[in-house]
Amino acid sequence: MRIAFSPCPNDTFVFHAWVHGLIPGAPKLDVTYADIDITNGLAAAPNGPDVLKISYAALPWVLSEYALLPCGGALGRGCGPLVLTKTGSNDPAVLTGRRVAVPSERSTAYLLFRLWAARNVPGGVGDIVVMPFHEIMPAVRDGSIDAGLVIHEARFTYPSYGLTLLADMGSWWEEDTGLPIPLGAIIARRSLDLKAIAGWTRASVEYAWAHPEASREYVLHHAQEMDPEVAKAHVNLYVNEFTADLGEEGYAAVTALLTRAAAEGLVPEVDPAALR
Repeated sequence: MRIAFSPCPNDTFVFHAWVHGLIPGAPKLDVTYADIDITNGLAAAPNGPDVLKISYAALPWVLSEYALLPCGGALGRGCGPLVLTKTGSNDPAVLTGRRVAVPSERSTAYLLFRLWAARNVPGGVGDIVVMPFHEIMPAVRDGSIDAGLVIHEARFTYPSYGLTLLADMGSWWEEDTGLPIPLGAIIARRSLDLKAIAGWTRASVEYAWAHPEASREYVLHHAQEMDPEVAKAHVNLYVNEFTADLGEEGYAAVTALLTRAAAEGLVPEVDPAALR
């Protein structure tokens, strides 16, 4: 079975057991490790992988071929994307007409940023530049970009680049809606046994929690020399109760995000029933 997910600690932690043949009855996985911008594209490509981790923002374009699984993804509180600058200002107006780097045009991070900026940046931002997420903070630090929208472990490491927090998209979303923030979704081809795939994914999550040290070497190997404590904090933040099961609150958060985005013309309209 072909699967694609990022080399980030939360994804490798979640899928370690399945990748290493530790889930009884689960098929062997042929893994593609790729940045979220690439996996979003793979989901829309002909003959894409059987299972993928994508941005929730990319979901409306692929729901005809793929179904959202109720487990394995990233959704939670206090884990939203951050807008970083070198200015030290917390006034959103500093972004007016400025160049902003984002990790993907179909990322949840960028979708939230567009919703936030429409309300908070007078006159709108300037150019949007798509970059792999690990290149964004150096670009802001070096001045080639005015601001960066960052995800993943950047939440823990941005001060080391001399950057300051302008706005937290997750905090804004939570205050505005009262709901957790949907970040990354696990999807599988509708032609496959979705119940079985969800079961193997949930079993892999549960194995990871029951044996947290088993995946340590695998996680750090793919984390590109990330500090072990940063990797641990990353996993603790992004792998939570919603990873085991979206539940009613999780589905409500996903529906709210995609409904708002569709109302603004940012994504195609989605029938909430198609999410389950």
